[in-house]
Amino acid sequence: MKKSLFYLLICTYFAPLWGQNTFKKGAKPNIIYIYADDLGYAELGCYGQKKIKTPHLDKMANEGMRFTQHYSSAPVCAPSRCMLMTGKHGGHSYIRGNYELGGFEDNTEGGQMPLPEGIQTLPKMLKKAGYTTALCGKWGLGMNNTTGSPSNQGFDYYYGYLCQKQAHNFYPTHLWENDRWDTLNNPSIYVHRPLDAQKATDKDFDYFKGKDFAPAKMTEKALGFMDANQKKPFFLYLAYTLPHVSLQAPDEYIARYKGQFDEKPYYGNKGYASTKYPLSTYAAMIGFLDDQVGLILEKIKTLGLDKNTIILFSSDNGATFNGVGGTDVAFFNSVDGLRGFKMDVYEGGIRVPFLARWTDKIPAGTISDHPSVQYDLMATLAELTGQKLEKTDGLSFLPELLGQKNKQKRHDFLFFEYPEKGGQVAIRLGDWKGVRTDVRKNPQAAWQLFNLKTDRNETTDVSLQHPDIIQQLETIQKREHQPAHVKEWEFIAPKINVKNINE
Repeated sequence: MKKSLFYLLICTYFAPLWGQNTFKKGAKPNIIYIYADDLGYAELGCYGQKKIKTPHLDKMANEGMRFTQHYSSAPVCAPSRCMLMTGKHGGHSYIRGNYELGGFEDNTEGGQMPLPEGIQTLPKMLKKAGYTTALCGKWGLGMNNTTGSPSNQGFDYYYGYLCQKQAHNFYPTHLWENDRWDTLNNPSIYVHRPLDAQKATDKDFDYFKGKDFAPAKMTEKALGFMDANQKKPFFLYLAYTLPHVSLQAPDEYIARYKGQFDEKPYYGNKGYASTKYPLSTYAAMIGFLDDQVGLILEKIKTLGLDKNTIILFSSDNGATFNGVGGTDVAFFNSVDGLRGFKMDVYEGGIRVPFLARWTDKIPAGTISDHPSVQYDLMATLAELTGQKLEKTDGLSFLPELLGQKNKQKRHDFLFFEYPEKGGQVAIRLGDWKGVRTDVRKNPQAAWQLFNLKTDRNETTDVSLQHPDIIQQLETIQKREHQPAHVKEWEFIAPKINVKNINE
């Protein structure tokens, strides 16, 4: 009787742990990484959003882990995506800014600076581990006829926008599928054409609408890829363009919010498509994104892959700066009081939502305050798939995901270098955060210093009280910066000191 009671107590105590944290190296779970575009830190219900409903992502958070101190690698699209794919921070990354090579019209589509041949990328790494790889969404790292094509960078299949400038329009004439033009049932729309506020009619607003909504096509192709590859390990990079402006969404999604907000038409005076209901449309875009995540989660369950698929969700940078394209981030409290927005290395520009779900592996309903960054993803998936990874700036956060906090290593520092908007640098050192701005104009720009533990919103510069911390930041910046290969991106050390190189 005593033995039975002892056994019962043991089972009761350890039962919640069984089935969790049992991941073994060499196992090959499916991997889905869902990337939002310009989604602010607080634009999901699980991060405190009050006006926009996101039930599927909130459920994903409840069934997995929600990170509160996760960062994008840069505060804008192309460098964030490059660093995500290559595991490098802004001082080492091949692409460090949005380097545009074409125009908005179809006949001038040129994309952004392409990734070069021979560069190590996340899909190339996963292919070595036996994964079939796919991209559905926005790429922004090279056109179909360049070295940067997804087909040349490790993806077995891809579908979506190759050029960020085309992605400003959610009803494009075409998307790209495996280096081939895929015509959509949409008219040619120039989204940056403003309307006359005194004369605009409903028909004028309808100019910015089409039949085939690009994010829906992305989901369609993603579901097809999952169907076709359900019996072997796959990696799906699902890079939605939501909620990046232009403000465009299907009418039925806009209708969910019409009448809830006090809003006035946006006539395109600050770029991007005009819309009669800008607040409702922005909310609708995030709602549409949430529904797509719901479709992906449901598909995984339908295929019986729920327990063998890790699903990750994040954003490429913070919310877009207020007013652009008709946005109103203050109205939605998009960054929850954090300082800065997209294009800033302050917290509002780089601290982003991050959710992780893996049934029976990632403890459900948990919140992590582990400081992590998107250039960690490559190291994390290398550990997950049992591969040795060299020459990365990332640090695996797999132990944190599995609830093994005692095994989780922490970064000595997080490094951010961004050449645009005057040239900016940020370094997180424990709870300290150092920021330099306008460095291009003033190479000796002083460090601002914030204690994120007591000053999350970066309101009080305490640099004068901590010269020792400033010295550490200087040392890290000097060590971590490598000269950029593009003149416009070199702002920290624009003149090479040959004497120092030879010493």
